[in-house]
Amino acid sequence: MLLTATFWATADDFENATLAVKNMGLGWNLGNTLDAHDGDNGSRITDVVKAETYWGQPVTKPDLMVMMKEAGFGAIRVPVTWYPHMDTNGKVDDAWMKRVHEVVDYVLDAGMYCILNVHHDTGAGNTAWLIADETVYNDTKERYENLWKQIAVEFKDYGERLLFESYNEMLDSKRSWCFSSFNTTNRYDAAIAKSAYSAINSYAQSFVNVVRATGGNNACRNLVVNTYGACSGSGTWNTHLTDPLKEMKLPQDNAQNHLIFEIHSYLDVTNLSNVKKEVDDMITKLNNHLASKGAPVIFGEWGTSNVDAGTDYTDRRENMIAFMRYFIEKCKENHIGTFYWMGLSDGMPRSLPAFQQPDLVEAMTQAFYGDSFQAMIPTVDDYELSYTVNYYGQWQELNLVNSEIVTNDYQSVTVELGEVPANDLLQVKVYGASDGKETYQPVSSSSLSTTVTFDASKLGTKIRRVTLQYTQSQAYAIGVKRVILTKKDGTEQEMTPSVFWGCSLSVEARRKATGIVSPVWNAVDDHVDGNVYNLSGQRVAHPSKGIYIYKGKKYVVR
Repeated sequence: MLLTATFWATADDFENATLAVKNMGLGWNLGNTLDAHDGDNGSRITDVVKAETYWGQPVTKPDLMVMMKEAGFGAIRVPVTWYPHMDTNGKVDDAWMKRVHEVVDYVLDAGMYCILNVHHDTGAGNTAWLIADETVYNDTKERYENLWKQIAVEFKDYGERLLFESYNEMLDSKRSWCFSSFNTTNRYDAAIAKSAYSAINSYAQSFVNVVRATGGNNACRNLVVNTYGACSGSGTWNTHLTDPLKEMKLPQDNAQNHLIFEIHSYLDVTNLSNVKKEVDDMITKLNNHLASKGAPVIFGEWGTSNVDAGTDYTDRRENMIAFMRYFIEKCKENHIGTFYWMGLSDGMPRSLPAFQQPDLVEAMTQAFYGDSFQAMIPTVDDYELSYTVNYYGQWQELNLVNSEIVTNDYQSVTVELGEVPANDLLQVKVYGASDGKETYQPVSSSSLSTTVTFDASKLGTKIRRVTLQYTQSQAYAIGVKRVILTKKDGTEQEMTPSVFWGCSLSVEARRKATGIVSPVWNAVDDHVDGNVYNLSGQRVAHPSKGIYIYKGKKYVVR
């Protein structure tokens, strides 16, 4: 329980939305965690741990949030999918609400802002029950408002660092991206678009109304409403691209300046000059068509067009870093908040906790705080790791390489196991450029190490993923020591195993001995050059008692 939550005097003391966006600083999404679900089956999931780990992420721990804070992040967006945890009357399961509550507390206890939302209850999937359509809005209004009433009551005593977000990427009845009715035969239908934009505004107004009506600190809590599809208006290839911005209304609200607009953006960084121009044009549109309506703007999600697949990080990293720096700098100049989508720490590294993309963290934090900022960035290399994969049924798979790579750039992957498996028990499966381009190689039953050489003639131009697949039906567990991806030039890259489907992965981690002891300042040394920061990333001229960061290390001032 967040003990500081009840210390707020009245809701009127809350900072307004403009200050909140400024004070949140850098944001990050705890993606594929509380937002996970079982696809289009729509099944009810009562096992909280299974729900949280359904898409391969570990159970979230408080240490992960402490790491994000110490690295320089000031806010975490916590996406939550609610429908698998609601009964037929729309009541949220007590165990699920408790778990959501715990994760929110982790964020706030670490000293950051938290945005809590309704996530994959919207979207293109068949299970999305929140649709941008006036008829659907009328049919679901009661259930939607009841959901937000439950969430709002649960957290109504919490302070200003907790924000609510109405819905995620809500689409029309045709599941259109970019703008409403794009997914129709003629790429635009005025009647469908009119209904969709009207519904978006209706959902947003319902959200504001029901949260405010719960009272307590919700009377002035900062609330976030998304455009249709969370569309940003980016691009020039169609005149309707800016419609989601133009048609979005600022909901009526008795609390003045306590609303925020949200959009999402994933840009192609292949051409750095082009993507910088696109950033400039997009920000101009946001200023002209959203911020001008009287509320600040945040990118609730942002990244590159291949941020999930990983190809931008592996193949276009220089462009990716340059883009990220430019994006953050321009957003900060224009008072727009930024919440990066899910990368940086993904899968197993979150449980350590550690970053597996430390160069991106450094680029982002220096873009925001300045080049002299030295973030605390623990990495997987700081740990000695051992993995155990548990298979529960036939054909289940563990990711050895979970990112798209160019076949001709890499020669092989090697998996080292903790013991020699029996014959025909495991195989390495390499997914090629398209379906039907897979290759399979049995794992050696005479050695702890198996190397698979990539063959472009069989796989195609790209490899989508590499897995360790189990071939039997009975339960089985085995240790995985290392996974090495080797480039054509002989360069080796150690990979981090993760769950693909069906199996589970446990990790034992031990910090490598460095011989470094955290320094203690009984008084601030005279030779300190002034680059001393508190845990919020703010430069401090005269540190008093507390914990500070100096040249990338923690110092305790007594």
